[in-house]
Amino acid sequence: MKITIETPLPGQEDEIIIRMAELDDDVLKTIRHLKEGVNKDSMAVYANESIRMIQIKEILYFDAADDHVFAYTKDNCYETKKKLFEIEELLSESSFLRISKNAIVNIKAIDHLSPEFNGRFIASLKNGENIIISRSYVPALKKKLGIGK
Repeated sequence: MKITIETPLPGQEDEIIIRMAELDDDVLKTIRHLKEGVNKDSMAVYANESIRMIQIKEILYFDAADDHVFAYTKDNCYETKKKLFEIEELLSESSFLRISKNAIVNIKAIDHLSPEFNGRFIASLKNGENIIISRSYVPALKKKLGIGK
């Protein structure tokens, strides 16, 4: 695949041209991310009755419970109106990774990992919290960390 990047002339609009014989799922996903403006570095969350914008890099992990999804930072817990699968898709090209049916973690927030029985891991986060990584998600974690196949 050939990639060409050109700087537009003054007054010209930025544009992206995709020329392919066949669009695959990865390219369609990239297009959707570009259209949705995924490269933003903040997210709208809810605290009590107010809406706040927080930096995505401040989020340690997301957790789903009772049809609600919560974003945890070092000092606070916020609710988000997005579903966990939407967050997973939105942050798929970042340092966030699905680690269980109900959690997504920022791997940059992990202090250390400890193996558990049954192939699970415990991730100790930099804020002192521990979260469980389900065994079916361990290979993806190892790959993301560059230590797996």
